[in-house]
Amino acid sequence: MKDLIYKADVLVEALPFIQRFRNSLMLVKFGGSAMENPDLVAGAMRDVVMLEAIGIRPVVVHGGGKAISAELKRQNIPVKFVNGLRYTCERTIRVVDDVLHNQVNRELVCLGSRAGGSLVGVSGKTVLKARRTGSVDPVTGKSEDVGFVGEVIGVNPTPILDVLNSGAIPVVTPLGMGADGQIYNINADTAACRIAEALHVRKLVFISDVPGILADCKDESSVIPTIRTDEIEDLIRRGVLSGGMLPKIAGCVAALDSGINKVHLIDGRLKHSLLLEIFTATGVGTQIVRPDSVM
Repeated sequence: MKDLIYKADVLVEALPFIQRFRNSLMLVKFGGSAMENPDLVAGAMRDVVMLEAIGIRPVVVHGGGKAISAELKRQNIPVKFVNGLRYTCERTIRVVDDVLHNQVNRELVCLGSRAGGSLVGVSGKTVLKARRTGSVDPVTGKSEDVGFVGEVIGVNPTPILDVLNSGAIPVVTPLGMGADGQIYNINADTAACRIAEALHVRKLVFISDVPGILADCKDESSVIPTIRTDEIEDLIRRGVLSGGMLPKIAGCVAALDSGINKVHLIDGRLKHSLLLEIFTATGVGTQIVRPDSVM
């Protein structure tokens, strides 16, 4: 009986959060090695289905770097990174296109469907307008070619809204299309931020393989629960934010500036981390907010 009462108490605790976010758009971005554990991915997609079942309107954007690298290796295509960006030649972009749509996206849709949800894959090529971009070496300042890697120059939210309005959950690939019909590889974090901006979502949640932003990178218990955007410059200066986290944070700030209420960074290795972050008062990761945000 005590166990049953405890479960009921958990639901009661979640009630005000459910009421607050009902009918809200929420974008969830999956990435990192959290996508490599089938049980974790299946659990996360079950949690997304639960969000939809209680009245939230989730949108999923995903990465797929490990699966892409594995297929490139299988096809004996060299894997090369330039300043953290995957060099994307003509052969590589074909593999990226195939793996993201026919492996990663399809699997996420299937996992959500097994959990009782209605999910529809949406190609980023129909959503993200892109153009070719390069990379600047942070040390030399020299511009370097990265192949068919694109920057987002426009977002067409209609394909995503059509899926939402049909009562299903959109699952979006991070690819863009150029005006000339060329497919471009888009950083998945960037894709998530730009889509979140275009949809004016209530929350943007990044699920990866880190517990949040750490005050001490060597201590996973040093998660900073809340960061205001006016604190970010100081965190960069102190080295708390560095490396691959910088472009993600820049995208988060732009998303918040566009009107999104909060951005959350949570650990996909923790069971039900998505639900814990959204439906409990304390949360489990780092939330990034504007200075004027009501906590």
